[in-house]
Amino acid sequence: MTSALALLISVLAFGMVVRAPVGFSMLAAGIAYLAFKKQDMGLAAEQVLNGLYNSYVLLAVPLFILAANLMNAGTISERIFDFCRILVGRLRGGLAQVDILVSVVFSGMSGSAIADAAGPGLVTIKQMLKKPGYTPGFAGAVVVASATIGPIIPPSIPMVIYALVSGTSVGALFLGGVIPGLLMAGVLMIAVHIIATRRNMPKDDPVPRAMWPQILLRGVLPLSLPVVLLGGLYSGAFTPTEAAAVAALHALLLAGVVYRALNWRSLWAVLVESTRSSAVITIIIAGAFLLSYAFTAEGVPQALAQWVAGMQLAPWQFLLLVNAVFLVLGCFLDTAVMLLVFVPMLLPAVKLLGIDPVHFGVVVIINMMIGLVTPPFGMLLFVTNALTGIPIKAMLREGWLFLVMLFGLLLLLTLVPQIVLWLPQTMGYGLK
Repeated sequence: MTSALALLISVLAFGMVVRAPVGFSMLAAGIAYLAFKKQDMGLAAEQVLNGLYNSYVLLAVPLFILAANLMNAGTISERIFDFCRILVGRLRGGLAQVDILVSVVFSGMSGSAIADAAGPGLVTIKQMLKKPGYTPGFAGAVVVASATIGPIIPPSIPMVIYALVSGTSVGALFLGGVIPGLLMAGVLMIAVHIIATRRNMPKDDPVPRAMWPQILLRGVLPLSLPVVLLGGLYSGAFTPTEAAAVAALHALLLAGVVYRALNWRSLWAVLVESTRSSAVITIIIAGAFLLSYAFTAEGVPQALAQWVAGMQLAPWQFLLLVNAVFLVLGCFLDTAVMLLVFVPMLLPAVKLLGIDPVHFGVVVIINMMIGLVTPPFGMLLFVTNALTGIPIKAMLREGWLFLVMLFGLLLLLTLVPQIVLWLPQTMGYGLK
């Protein structure tokens, strides 16, 4: 390791230790590297601006964030909840099962785990805590675990970012996430059934059949968004970035015009929050472009690829090693940091070993979603705690079975690539 690279890593680590904003820490580390190498400071602006302005797909990120915030500000989450109650509410532990199904539906609209927990998750927690048999820790654990489905079933903000750094087709990534996302929902529902049966949890009160038409009608328009979004995307009617714009417009029309759940003040609040969230991600991406330049200049990706080649690892062994490293990193680092800093360094090794980039991307993103529910970072744990007051320790105590099921599924997806690749290949994306 050169002295310049050691300085970069030290500045980055110091920023994270003192809890400085991640994006600013990355920019500071990149600038320190340039200063140590006595290179023109204008390189920092050049790398950042070229990266941002030459990446059309990046426009999808703020638009998906806006769509999710609009849906959470309106009554869309409640409508989806009522719709899912009809389908699975009569199962034992029905409200927990409803939350998982709601997450599947909502994931087809927002692409964000945080939006899922803060919107539909908050609705279901309030409902569960009104019923006997649901402890606060269990309610929070179900919401946190099911929110991980959000970025796996398309659309997905992390997949858009992965596509940016890897050059992989966004459409292929979206298709690759469908079956794993549904499997995640399946294993979580099995876990809820096991816990609910063991504890004799109550079934949800039946929804009177006379109300079914009204509830179904209320849910039709929100449920139309995934159909419009994915149908337009895979028919070629619009690009992934244009799909994000369609999602935002659809959410705005539903929340503001059809349901009249938005006034000018709440719309302004949504725009401010969406701008703030987008700015945070954009600063992180800007810092990542600068770090990527430094790592490439130092030959880190190539050295890593040569090291992997020297170890003579089989593709599945390499993927297991990556999983182990990312599961540990996920306990401490933000998803965007891992996607933008660590993933690009691994891509030459992925190519060298002949691993399909779509399979690698989906597996890595699922890995990172598990990191959102593991301490000490566990962003979903902190978000749910802040919104509901449920202690993090209680959620961890009640959520161990969900983590075990997700770990088991991650292992299966790692060892059997066709689970991820079958749908993209069937749709003609020409993958391996």
